[in-house]
Parts: sequence; C-alpha cells; structure tokens
Amino acid sequence: QVQLVESGGGLVQAGGSLRLSCAASGSIFSINAVGWYRQAPGKQRELVAAITRGGSTNYADSVKDRFTISRDNAKNTVYLQINSLKPEDTAVYYCNVAVVVDFNRAMNYWGKGTLVTVSS
Repeated sequence: QVQLVESGGGLVQAGGSLRLSCAASGSIFSINAVGWYRQAPGKQRELVAAITRGGSTNYADSVKDRFTISRDNAKNTVYLQINSLKPEDTAVYYCNVAVVVDFNRAMNYWGKGTLVTVSS
C-alpha cells in the first residue's frame, strides 16, 4: 500500500558530503514523524535523526552539527544532509516513516536502506 524509495548513498572520501532522500508513495494521507537510522557492520541499528510533522528535530550526539534532517511534505519526501563524513559513519542508512493511511490509522514503514561508505 505504501512504498518507500531511498537514494543518495555511495562511496565518499572522509570529509565529503552526501544528501540522502526517502520518498514515500501510495495510499498516503500525510506523514507524521520520520526517523533516519543507520546500522554499521556488527552493530545494532541506531536512530541518528528524527523530525516531527511540525518540523522539530533531534539528533544523536555522534552526528550533531554534521547531519541535518528535513522534509518536504508536499512531495512526501524526507532528506538527510550528511556533512564532514567520517569512516565511522559507514553504514546502511534507513528511513522510517509514520504514515497516516486513512482517517484514523497510522502505520510505520521502513525503507530498504541505502549504503554509505566513507573511505579514509
């Protein structure tokens, strides 16, 4: 019913930047909160950034001042701008969206992930 398409990952040298996007389509009335997560090899998945429907944001300490989450409600798209990349940022990045699918129901959906690899 709802599909998420992520893009923007790739191989980048340390100090470089990437802009990830997560576009939702399908039976969507609106999108509430959105989170960007990452999972590095051998590590647990962690929340790195979140944004509410109203645009307030929160960041993990490890990415604060380097990552910026934003949203375009008209396009049902969420972005993660990543600056000053470090090798330890290497991970698969996932978006998770809370989608209002009808009048009284919201559901969480995960993207399939996009790989960010940072070389030193």
